Amino acid sequence: MLPCRRLLLSGANQAANFLRRICGKKPFFDGNFDSDPVVVLGFAGFVSFLHYNDERRAVPKGLPSSSSGCGCGSNTTLKGPIIGGPFTVISTQNKIVTEQDFRGKWVLLYFGYSFSPDVGPEQLKMMSKAVDKLESIDNQKILPVFVTLDPQRDTPCHLNAYLKEFDSRILGLTGNSSAMKQMAQEYRVYFKKFQEDGDDYLVDTSHNIYLLNPKMEVVRCFGVEYNPDELSREVLKEVTSVSQ
Repeated sequence: MLPCRRLLLSGANQAANFLRRICGKKPFFDGNFDSDPVVVLGFAGFVSFLHYNDERRAVPKGLPSSSSGCGCGSNTTLKGPIIGGPFTVISTQNKIVTEQDFRGKWVLLYFGYSFSPDVGPEQLKMMSKAVDKLESIDNQKILPVFVTLDPQRDTPCHLNAYLKEFDSRILGLTGNSSAMKQMAQEYRVYFKKFQEDGDDYLVDTSHNIYLLNPKMEVVRCFGVEYNPDELSREVLKEVTSVSQ
């Protein structure tokens, strides 16, 4: 049997076993892959999809994917604790921060990196303007938080100076590589270094902003297509719907 065919059959058998486990019964196919090449290709495609989704960890469960990378769209509402989890990182004031520090607050959580040449700064500006409008006009207190995906360069000192250029209210979070990777995985944030040239590189990510309620549940996901007015309006809807 050719190596590529063995790979297809192996993946198909894994998919069949997966279906048996989650369905609690025998799948529609009896496992004789040699008799039906269409089924082989179908199962192989299914396995490839599962692998791709697991690698990117960017599509929240139960939500449709989109071009933004994590399922964020113009009207994405998340219900319940679909994404998120415990974390221990360091603030720009060199203090240990965990998820417990945000309980009781509404939080806008943005994953990015300070060396982002264009999208990152625009997202920070948008978040800052939206928070300013929510506080000054709507009398709503929202905590803006920036989580770095590049802890190697975004040290507490550097990140503190960077964020002050946008808004002193933005809390920066960093830490060691393993801690930041774990937090990104908890929140299903895809990121990957590319175009590396020594210490100079970019980070590919979806640049989405999450809205967390006081219970630390992610209730909304905002993509790059939002502007400050739209972001503040949608955040206000969520905040007031809970208080009513």
